[in-house]
Amino acid sequence: MGRTLSIFTVLLFSLFLLGACAGESSGDGEGDGNGKSITLYSPETPDLSKELAQKYEELHGNKVNVHYAGTNVLVNQMMAEKGNPKADIWYGGGGILPFEAAVDKDIVTQYIPPSAEDWEVVEDGIKVKHEDGYYVGVELFVLGFSYNTELVTEEEAPKTWEDLLDPKWEGKIQFPNPAASGTSTLMVLSYMMEHGEEAGWEYFQKLTDQANSIPDSGSAPTKGVAMGEAYIGIGFDFMAYEHQKNGETVDFIVPEKTPILVNPITLVKDGPNPEGGKDFMEFMLSEEAQQILADWQHIPINPDVESTTPLSVDSIKENAIDLDIDWVNENYDRIRNEWTNKIK
Repeated sequence: MGRTLSIFTVLLFSLFLLGACAGESSGDGEGDGNGKSITLYSPETPDLSKELAQKYEELHGNKVNVHYAGTNVLVNQMMAEKGNPKADIWYGGGGILPFEAAVDKDIVTQYIPPSAEDWEVVEDGIKVKHEDGYYVGVELFVLGFSYNTELVTEEEAPKTWEDLLDPKWEGKIQFPNPAASGTSTLMVLSYMMEHGEEAGWEYFQKLTDQANSIPDSGSAPTKGVAMGEAYIGIGFDFMAYEHQKNGETVDFIVPEKTPILVNPITLVKDGPNPEGGKDFMEFMLSEEAQQILADWQHIPINPDVESTTPLSVDSIKENAIDLDIDWVNENYDRIRNEWTNKIK
């Protein structure tokens, strides 16, 4: 079925619709360190990206301008800027598929930081870097089930995707809209790859009937759980643990088999400051940057940095399902478009 790779490597567009706040920056102009300022494009949480930029500035002196937008917005911007790019590096997008597409679009270039040069392309079932060096992973995301601990016990919480169809969850589930959320689209695709399209459409019609809301935002179901608007929400692990860190009654279940992904960083082709971009990519794998990611409840890829959540590479790798990247690339838009017509 084409080249089959762990879905650790592929779940994409999880932040597909995060709003654009383009133009904000943590600094501008010339740095007082070893060269020019660096421009970072990222759809990740603005405060997280800003904290990473500030730590780099503290350690290296160069200013880092952070521009925020949704993944699609950033990709379109990089396409429009081909020949005169404004960005040096691009970090994040909910997985490797937008980065794989960017290779074909010729908007990124080959570079693997020295600390990752000896990594295998796939380690422990996780694709940690592009086979031709076009990107490298910096963290892991897990798709699963958040639940409100005041409404659901850990014992009764769903443990598999099929458990979500239990009649006891009718009207108590939220999940993102696959027609709008890339994260949710890949959830659909991964289920169909295991069970076939016909069974997949039947499953998601039943899941839709269980839901009390299907918001466009990938983070909204987890927020709904935290607010008591839903018992169960489908989303990423770090979303649940962020709410938990804030004192809210939310916990997270890793399904028995589920999409798990690596979130990458890449060097923009012909960016104005490639050496600064390369230096920032190396920084992102350092203990300092990885600790920031861990403090934001992301699973670090650097083995010298401990996860601040119950999840780690070792604890989740057996839960990952495999995905045929070629099939996903060929069917992603079609499946997303068909959702509106097939699911009522």
